[in-house]
Amino acid sequence: MKRPKLITISGPTAIGKTSFAVTLAKHLGCPILSSDARQFFKEMEIGTAVPTTTEQQGVKHYFIQHKSIHDPYSVGDFEKDAITLLDSLFKNFEVVILVGGSNLYTDAVVHGLDTFPDVSEAITVMWQKAYKTQGLAHLQEELKRLDPIYFEIVDTQNHVRLLRALGVCTASKKPYSFFLAQPKKPRSFDTVSIELTMSREKLYERINRRVDVMIENGLVHEAKTLLPYKNLNALQTVGYRELLPYFDGKQSLEESIENIKTNTRRFAKRQLTWLRNHPVQFKLPYDTTIDRGILEKLDLEISV
Repeated sequence: MKRPKLITISGPTAIGKTSFAVTLAKHLGCPILSSDARQFFKEMEIGTAVPTTTEQQGVKHYFIQHKSIHDPYSVGDFEKDAITLLDSLFKNFEVVILVGGSNLYTDAVVHGLDTFPDVSEAITVMWQKAYKTQGLAHLQEELKRLDPIYFEIVDTQNHVRLLRALGVCTASKKPYSFFLAQPKKPRSFDTVSIELTMSREKLYERINRRVDVMIENGLVHEAKTLLPYKNLNALQTVGYRELLPYFDGKQSLEESIENIKTNTRRFAKRQLTWLRNHPVQFKLPYDTTIDRGILEKLDLEISV
């Protein structure tokens, strides 16, 4: 019996994954699942580049703005929800597309989550105290010492992820990255993995321009409305946290905008590091024209 296919589309932020996915979905007549954890939250639209109704072009999208920033939602929750949805969708579609820049979330759907050792409350409290007394830089230094591999791919500005990794390192006496190479879960579908590529110079130009567009579209106002919830994990996101010093009167808006651009480029660099360590089946230029030839190369059939 022919197994259904999940097409995963990856690549660094701002490379054009959404546009590519929508065009491909229209050729194949299939829906799209988003694995971009930043786009899950309905209160965060501009700064996460949620595709507009126009950009979606009538293609059904799932996992976009389906949660509130006040709702805890982990990668494990996403894996469970996505697999349940795919089981349902594959009853009516031979192919479904999964697209997004949160590579861990994509990997969880394709392969399943890795299992980590328990971390005692004492260890958790120890690292939380270290963060409060010595700051983010201390966590970064310690993770770089204990697990230089994971340090290269984690969002080093996200203290929650640093604390999690440091807790595991301390409890297990092994690098956090050691637990990222476990046997994968069997799935009921086959996967076609695609990575979009672009020169680093052009990518950085696109990132800078996209930040400018976000500012023009009202990012500062959107971030200000979320200021009362700045300590929530969802708000530890590039594009929002850089504006906090501006709202506190500690730096100019221009400086905050430049920091958004800088940290977005750093985020893209970490995404690229992850992708280098997780090879895909097909690497395609970001501006690849989707036609019969490319579909045959991907072993896909036009459905509409």
